[in-house]
Formats: sequence, structure tokens, C-alpha cells
Amino acid sequence: MNDSEYQHKLERIFVRFPSVQNTGFGEAYKPGLAHMEEFDTRMGNPSKGFRSIHVAGTNGKGSVANMLASALAATGLKVGLYTSPHILDFRERMRILDGSTGEPVYLISKDDVWDFLSRWEESFDELKLSFFEITTGMAFWWFAKEKVDVAVIEVGLGGRLDSTNIITPEAAVVTSIGLDHCAQLGSTRAAIAGEKAGIFKPGVPAVVGTRDVETAPVFEAAASAADCPLIFADERFPSADAGPEKLGFPHSLKAFQAQHLQKNTDNSNKSLGPENADSESGTGSEKLLARAGTQAFQALYRTGRIEKLLEKMDLQGEWQAENLRTVLAVLTVLGTEPSEEVLLAIAHTAGRMDFHGRWEMLQRDPDVLCDIGHNPPALARNFAQLEEYLRTGRYDRLIIVYGVMADKDLDGIIPLMPREADYITVAPDTPRSLKADILFEKLSAAFPGRAVFGGSVASGIELALGLAADIGLHLPGTGRRGASARSSRSQPEVRLPIPEGSKPLIYIGGSTFVVSEAVIALSHHRP
Repeated sequence: MNDSEYQHKLERIFVRFPSVQNTGFGEAYKPGLAHMEEFDTRMGNPSKGFRSIHVAGTNGKGSVANMLASALAATGLKVGLYTSPHILDFRERMRILDGSTGEPVYLISKDDVWDFLSRWEESFDELKLSFFEITTGMAFWWFAKEKVDVAVIEVGLGGRLDSTNIITPEAAVVTSIGLDHCAQLGSTRAAIAGEKAGIFKPGVPAVVGTRDVETAPVFEAAASAADCPLIFADERFPSADAGPEKLGFPHSLKAFQAQHLQKNTDNSNKSLGPENADSESGTGSEKLLARAGTQAFQALYRTGRIEKLLEKMDLQGEWQAENLRTVLAVLTVLGTEPSEEVLLAIAHTAGRMDFHGRWEMLQRDPDVLCDIGHNPPALARNFAQLEEYLRTGRYDRLIIVYGVMADKDLDGIIPLMPREADYITVAPDTPRSLKADILFEKLSAAFPGRAVFGGSVASGIELALGLAADIGLHLPGTGRRGASARSSRSQPEVRLPIPEGSKPLIYIGGSTFVVSEAVIALSHHRP
């Protein structure tokens, strides 16, 4: 196999089987577990060859999954991580960090991708698998082959009918609930919560990031039906007066204890929790939560160490406080102590896991920030933080390079966008994207005099860098006068001046595809 053969085989999988990148969720989403279960059986049930943690949620699940993987590896475990989508390389979806060796995180090799695709290609056709089912099977196969101690598995879409839901994890996690992918998951937050809660399993502790009046009854009913323990992370941290007697699990404590205290699996005898767990005194929730280290984690909040940890974290963004709280709640039920090594691993998650695209500073001078947030709940937070940067004087000019998929709720997103920003509209190279000139017309109507047509992501970034540098850039007919792309050739050049001495910020976002192309464009732009 050479590089050309590898790329050809990989491209055939993208083309032959529906993928979100090419067709969107409408065609690529294939609800139901029967074909995935049959595929897993044909492969020898690799999904049962390792312990796992299952992570669902509208937003934050990628950050939570990466933090959990980094933290668990810091305890000496060999940890697999399966996430989607990828930014640059397909292999980013599957990675391993072996805490016992101190070696950097590594991706699935091209040879392993080739071997898997070659060996199981006939099954792809016979079972009519989706692209995501194929990649999920590949991840499970590789993690079992590499004998990981535990794998953190991110749900692709929803939860109940997602192809990852054939696992029985050590913990089931739901980070947040927002209105996204409503055509597949439901038109209310309660309905979407029901789909996410579909990952709850009998006796397996369920951790939900936040309790709210609309979704909490759904999660409580699902936990009761599954007979599994349920906690809401925001009720556990911070709380200065919360002791073990206030932190009980409401459902099936004995079932949870029986599963959690199982020390041996087919592939490893390493424990996710303290080795002396069985010898602890106490009964019921007191014994369980003492084992889980809840008091130690509570102390982090009482002493102010969480604020210091958030300042040090290489995953930035105000919402990371919520994600961190969820991670700490999961670690308590796994029995992972908040050692200095674990906290340091959380602080350096992005670097340790080679994790990108979440409030990531791509370069300095000018500062270029990117984020893959693409739905209204995520963008509301992003735009609010950008506005805060302007309000506090951290930056005095905001240039947003923005592109969006055609199926996104643009009418719901535009009211969230900062009015003080200048916008450069772009379209990434995918059939799903909204054309840059249509986006330009929409933003021009919403923000008169502040929209610029950029075209491709690369050209939009070039424009943004020119504006930020105030190099006397002249934009041919695409400036604040309102010319569209189709009429730009007949328009005079327009100068977009920047105030003298300003400190601009370039924000790139709206879609994973925009961020992916931006990373490539900026790497080519650097001298």
C-alpha cells in the first residue's frame, strides 16, 4: 500500500457510503442498532473487548470526552478516544493515549485503516452500513486490537439509535441539551433529551451536566426505567456543605456497585478506581461516594482551586467551566482521585490529546481564534464571549469570517451575532454549505455596511488578515456598500479602514468545515 492507494480506498468509502461531510444528516443518519450489532458480531464483538465511557450531548461532548481521556490516562491507563467529526485527517477520529508509557497520543495508523477497510469491505455492502457505522466498527476493532484499558466513546448523533450505543459502558454522560438536528431527534428539548437518555443502561451510573425544568423529568424517568443511578453535575459541584449523605444515587445502588467493583475484564485487570475500594467502611451511598472521592472533588471548589485550574486549561471558553464540572462528576463515580497528575492532565487536555477547533487561538498578531460551534446554543455563547472581549477592551475590533451549512437555522443565529463586528462571508468546499453570496445578502440586510463577500474560506481569511493588518487593502466591490458577489466586478474598489492603533481579533467559525479549511489556509499563509 502506498499513499495514493490509501487515499483512493478512503475516498471510495466517503463516496460509496453516506457521510455527513457529503450529504448531511438527512441521508447519512441511519437510526437503529441491528446492522451495527450484526457487524460487531461478524468482527468477533470487539465492542466487548474493552471498558468504555459513553458521552452524548448537543454541545460540549467533544471537550468532555477529551478531558476524560486525558484524566484517565494520567492514572496510568491505556485510553482510547473515539470522536467525530475530524478537522484535517480522518484518522483523528480514533486515538490512544497510553498513560503507562508517557508517549504522546497516537492516531490509528494508515496500515490499520487499510487492513480494516480491505478485510470488511464486503460486509459494508451486505449490511448496507453507513459511513459512521463503518468508522464506529473500525474504532471498536482498533481499540480491542490495541488492548486499551478503557475507551471514551462520543455519540455521533442523538444516543438511543446511534451506532455507538451497542456498548455497555462504565458511565453514561449527557453534557447538554439544545435544539439541533431537530429533523432527526425531535423539535423540543425534552424530546431531544429522550434521545440522549437512550444511552442509559441498567446499573450503569448516568451523569447529566445540568438539571433544568424541561429536561430533568425526562432524564429521571429514563434512569428509573433503566434502573440506573443518576446524578446532575451542577447539583454536585460546587456545594460547600454537601456531604456524602446528600449525594446519594436514587436508583439501583446494588446493581451499580456490582458492576463498578468488577476488577477484571477480558483485556485488563486495571481498576478505574482506588484499589482498596472494597475495604472501606460505611453503607449505601456513604460508602459508594467515599470510594468515588466526592469529598476530595468538593474540596477543589471550596478552596478555589477550580478557578485556578480553569485559568490554566488549554481548552478555553467560558462554557468549559460547565464541561469541567461534568468531567469531575464522572470521575467521582469512576473512583478516580483528583491527584495533581489528573488535574494537570485536565489542564493540558488539548495538548495531550492533540485536540483542536474549540476556542482555539490559531495564531497571534493578529490574533486569530476559531471554534467549530455551529448551532444556536453554541454560537450564543461564542458570540456573547466575543462581545465581552469588545466591552472589556481586550480587543477593539472584531472581524468574523463566517460560513454555515445550508440546513442550519440562520434566522435563529443572526440575532445572536455581534452588531459591532465586521463580517466576511465564506462557503467551505462541500455541497452542504450555504453559498457565500446568499449569506452575504442575509448579513448585509441584518448588519448594513458591515458585511463583505469573501467567497472561499482561504480568500475570506486573506481579506481578514489584510483588514486586521490595515495594509491599505482594497476590496473590489465587496465592501460595505452592499455589492453582492454577482455584481462585484462592475463595482469600484472600496477601502475598509481600521482605526489607528486598534487591536483586532479575527474569529473564524460557523462550521467544522470552515475551521478545517481555515487551518489549512493559515498553514499555507505563514512564511
